[in-house]
Amino acid sequence: MSGYSAKQVLDQLGRPGPHPVLRGDLALVGLPGLVYTPASGLGLPAVAFGHGWLQPVERYRALLRHLASWGVVAAAPGTQRGPLMSARLLSGNLRTTLDVLTGVRLGDGGISVDTERLAVAGHSMGGGAAVLAAADDSRVRAVVTFAASETRPSALDAARRVTAAGLHLAAGEDRIAPPVGHAEAIADAWQGPVQLRSLPDTGHLGFAEGRHWSELLLDGKGERSTQRIARALTTAFLLRLLKGEKQWDALLDHDVKGARLDHQRGPLARR
Repeated sequence: MSGYSAKQVLDQLGRPGPHPVLRGDLALVGLPGLVYTPASGLGLPAVAFGHGWLQPVERYRALLRHLASWGVVAAAPGTQRGPLMSARLLSGNLRTTLDVLTGVRLGDGGISVDTERLAVAGHSMGGGAAVLAAADDSRVRAVVTFAASETRPSALDAARRVTAAGLHLAAGEDRIAPPVGHAEAIADAWQGPVQLRSLPDTGHLGFAEGRHWSELLLDGKGERSTQRIARALTTAFLLRLLKGEKQWDALLDHDVKGARLDHQRGPLARR
């Protein structure tokens, strides 16, 4: 892909990758949730994903499966599902998920995760929880948030302690967590290398797949175009940060239709 345009890389990474995918259940190791892995591979990168407020982890299945098809183990704990969701506890669950992924052989024993190739990600309050997790876990090398929202304890304060690279995707039509007080503020406070992108026509729930009753309470609904862009950008970012794959840099370095590059501070990874 060297020399290809940002649009060409977007098209490539918007499609499933070359790896067959296995699906598992985190409950088998004591934590409810989903895990998707490539069919085989040792020393793989991994990401723990935090769901949004009231959102079941099933609303992120396509994202998790997509990342696994590109060689990244992806797991989402299905905890903190109630209206009194605790970002602090979900943050701890994300870190526990990383412990599980790195501590056991997955599949039939032919899949393992490298402790030096770990990331956290999340949507809405799950994005804020991912920031909290990264601030307290030096193993984390990369953080991705979708329509991140401020949390208690403060994700904004935690961002000042995160030295890992961050990619923050802000929803331009977000009426639940408007970017100016949430994703943009978190990106501005970020200690490590950081990139902020705006998806101008996206609502708060645009990143969540399918339909769910919570749409009666929250603004917006799932948007396939948003999810496709988010999958491609997340894949490019994680492959670059966790595996050193430079062939996706055109997408990370430029605007693409539907995902404007608003701000970047510092190189996301060594060239």
